[in-house]
Amino acid sequence: MKWRDPLALIAILLLLWQAMYWVVGDVALTSPVSTFRSLAVMLADPRFWPHVNETLLAFAQGFAIAVVIGLGIGFLLGAHSMTGEVGEPILVALYSIPKVTLYPIILLIVGIGMPAKVAFGAIQGIVPIALFAMNSIRNLNPVFARTGRVLRLSPLASAQRILLPAALPEIVAGIRVGFSLTLVGTLLGEMFGSQRGLGYLLIQAMNLHNMRTIMSVTLLLVIFAASVNAVLLAIDRRLRARA
Repeated sequence: MKWRDPLALIAILLLLWQAMYWVVGDVALTSPVSTFRSLAVMLADPRFWPHVNETLLAFAQGFAIAVVIGLGIGFLLGAHSMTGEVGEPILVALYSIPKVTLYPIILLIVGIGMPAKVAFGAIQGIVPIALFAMNSIRNLNPVFARTGRVLRLSPLASAQRILLPAALPEIVAGIRVGFSLTLVGTLLGEMFGSQRGLGYLLIQAMNLHNMRTIMSVTLLLVIFAASVNAVLLAIDRRLRARA
C-alpha cells in the first residue's frame, strides 16, 4: 500500500542513522533516540521558541517575495519569445553563481538582521521559480491558445481558464524547488548576520561543538522541510494527474 512506502523509508533512514552513530560515536553524531529526546526538551523550553518564530517569519517573507517576483519574471519571459531568449541565459548564469558570494553585498544594501535574512532567502528562491514558470509557459501546447480564440475568450480569461491550469503543474514544481532553496538561504543568512533564529543556534552550536544542539535543530528543520515538501508534492501529483 502507498502509505507503507514512506514508513519503510523512514525506518530505513533511522536504521542507517543508528548504524552511523555506532560507527562514528558521539564525536560527529548523536543517536536517534537521544536526538528526539533532546528535541523534545528543546521544544519545551520557552527560550527556544523566539528563535523558531524568527526563522519562520524571515522564511515566510522571503518565500512570498521569491514566489511573487519569480512568477512575475517567469510569466514575462515566457510570454515573449525574444525576451525569454535573452533572459534565460542570464537567469541560468545567476542560478550557477554561489549565492554566498553575494552576502556581503546584501549586508551593505539592507543591513544586518531581519532584512538581510529575508533578502538572502528570496534571492535563493527567485531564479528557480522564474525558470520553471518561464518554461511552463513556453512549452504549452499551441492548441490551448487556439482553443481560447475559438471560444472567443479575452486574453485575460484565456490565461485564467486555459493557460494557467495547463502550466500549473510545472509552476508548482518550481515552487517546490524555490521553497527548499529559500529555506537554505534564510538559514545561511541567520548564520552570518543575525543574533536570533535557528541558523544562529546552529552556528553557535558548531563553534562550541555542541552536537546535541546541532542534531536537534537539524532534525527539526528536516521534519519541517519534509512535511511541507510532501504537501507540495501531493499537490503537484494531483495537478499532473488532472492535466
